[in-house]
Amino acid sequence: MEQLEKKVVIDVKDLYKTYMVGDEKVRALDGVTFQVNEGEFVAIVGTSGSGKSTLLNMMAGLEPPTKGQIQVAGKRIEKMKENQLVRLRRNKVGFIFQSFNLIGTMNAEENVALPLMFRGVDKQVRVKKAREMLDMVGLTKHRKHIPTQMSGGQQQRVGIARALVVNPSIVFADEPTGNLDSATTEDILGLMRRLVNEQNKTLVMVTHDRELAQVADRVIHIKDGKIIKIDINKKENVENEEA
Repeated sequence: MEQLEKKVVIDVKDLYKTYMVGDEKVRALDGVTFQVNEGEFVAIVGTSGSGKSTLLNMMAGLEPPTKGQIQVAGKRIEKMKENQLVRLRRNKVGFIFQSFNLIGTMNAEENVALPLMFRGVDKQVRVKKAREMLDMVGLTKHRKHIPTQMSGGQQQRVGIARALVVNPSIVFADEPTGNLDSATTEDILGLMRRLVNEQNKTLVMVTHDRELAQVADRVIHIKDGKIIKIDINKKENVENEEA
């Protein structure tokens, strides 16, 4: 069965990032090149200081490279002005953070609706969409709970719902299970996997844990600012087998 060619949504070419630490020049990224396809789950794995978070920040337009090219959703972002980057992130990108980043005085529904409020979306529409997202992540009964009334796993589900409420094509996740226990971690990774499979989201996750990365389609291993290998996680695919 002939497979359709995948559309590239993130294209990183020859990326360098150099910092000065005192008089010493430190290379956080040292010539990184790779692509991410539409509807793909990619994990970037490395120890602390390997350059993985710097790489994620650059793909999200939060930090400029010293040298190299980054194309996201068909746009070259490394030379974009801040207002253009803000627009791109607002329209195309969702973020899931390790520390949840929820507003403590707001309930789950209000936290999820917040990105829509920034867009000037009507309150009735905001509430409806926030409720749909909370239903999707299994938090129908927790809509009115504030963060302190929820477990870490529930708070991260709110974070995922908030990332998805603007219907982004790309989701960046920075150590999304770093503050969770192993059972909750499994649940959250399963939820992220379903988002990719069922909604065709492109998901890029940074993690230090190689085992967690096995849920992804591809694993990019980074060390000292360089890609040392890329693993493809083979999954049984019965869809393409002839009957």
